[in-house]
Amino acid sequence: MKIHFIAIGGSAMHSLAIALAQKGYIITGSDDAIFEPSRSRLEQHGLLPQNMGWNEDNIKEDLDAVILGMHARANNPELLAAQEKGIKIYSYPEFLFEQAKNKTRVVIGGSHGKTSITSMILHVMQYQEKDIDYMVGASLEGIDNPVHLTEENDFIVIEGDEYLSSPIDRRPKFHLYQPNIALLSGIAWDHINVFPTYENYLEQFRIFIESIVNGGILVYNAEDPEVKKLAEATENPIRKHPYRTPDYHTENEETILEVPEGDLPLEIFGKHNLNNLAGAKWICQHMGIDEDDFYEAIASFKGASKRLEKIAESNSTVIFKDFAHSPSKVRATTAAVKEQYSHKKLIACLELHTYSSLNSEFLQEYKHSLEKADEAVVFYSPEALASKGLDAIFEEQIEKAFGKKGLKVFVNPAVFKAQLHEMNLDNSVLLMMSSGNYGGLNFEELKNLI
Repeated sequence: MKIHFIAIGGSAMHSLAIALAQKGYIITGSDDAIFEPSRSRLEQHGLLPQNMGWNEDNIKEDLDAVILGMHARANNPELLAAQEKGIKIYSYPEFLFEQAKNKTRVVIGGSHGKTSITSMILHVMQYQEKDIDYMVGASLEGIDNPVHLTEENDFIVIEGDEYLSSPIDRRPKFHLYQPNIALLSGIAWDHINVFPTYENYLEQFRIFIESIVNGGILVYNAEDPEVKKLAEATENPIRKHPYRTPDYHTENEETILEVPEGDLPLEIFGKHNLNNLAGAKWICQHMGIDEDDFYEAIASFKGASKRLEKIAESNSTVIFKDFAHSPSKVRATTAAVKEQYSHKKLIACLELHTYSSLNSEFLQEYKHSLEKADEAVVFYSPEALASKGLDAIFEEQIEKAFGKKGLKVFVNPAVFKAQLHEMNLDNSVLLMMSSGNYGGLNFEELKNLI
């Protein structure tokens, strides 16, 4: 098959392009800008476009399909050319379903935890040498490409994102996969630029549950009240398996999972991660891995890329960076680090970077999310507000919204960086939470702080 990717540089798009090239497809692509690590990975596989920009001449008559990424716009000249020529146009999830329609589809959904749960499942399958297809939204040790597609594997595990499929397909991605086995980890309002009300956002997860095939399985987090309510209310003829956070304790900055055979030390920590582990265990058991084999494998799981990633450590100081940015993730991550390092001072830094987090009304959702921190810092860029077309927000609004005594707010990257270098980090944990980079901060330089 000959396939052209419009907006090939996206994190998921470029991984799918590589996976299809490895499968023997003829792949071309275009984009107006491609950043690292996508650029190097595409170049390594001979898929980097020679020129940046859109060109309708890229749309050849002999193309079998075009895959359209969210970064493109509805008036993209290549998209218009493909429509005019009658070439089949797929969104990313549509094409992934086409690749997976004859497999057992396992879809991991939820506002938070889905990358970690999917990564746990892949780690266990790899450890137990069970070959499966997959799509995960993060890099994982021992896995070359976050997308892997074959003809022969029976199972495919898909991280099911609730964001939109493409500029011309406004359905959430996870509505398109029709899972045989699904997991729902939790619901916390996000993506307010697409789902302007909580009720509208909640409805997407109800539709996801209804999309599970008849006789399929729903594994769900019974500790999340909204998930529990939706799971119990559905009339879809499916089997339901609730899960809860297992028993665990911490000893000497180490998390110990209490299993039937005794105590099992883990590389990961935090109640939210232990809750994710319980969900991953159910899924692995449905995929043929017994409980003992799951525990043996999960003991060596170190976490997904960018999820509570330890970037520096000394005798008295630890520095983490984490992708957390939504209120629920910030709350869970901060609590997890404080629980694990209860005898150390926790300095939590959060960048407000996404459309939702920079919305003055949505800010209220962050109330008490940094409560477990001993010192709390919030950074945001007025330029980011302007680029997203949002109203200005002020330091007083942020202080009031978070409700955290002593909260420090920074808007200047240079001043924020200087503050980091002036901090006393003795017997401390520095937690850097963001989906951005604090206005150009080099995280590698943080190693010099200790």
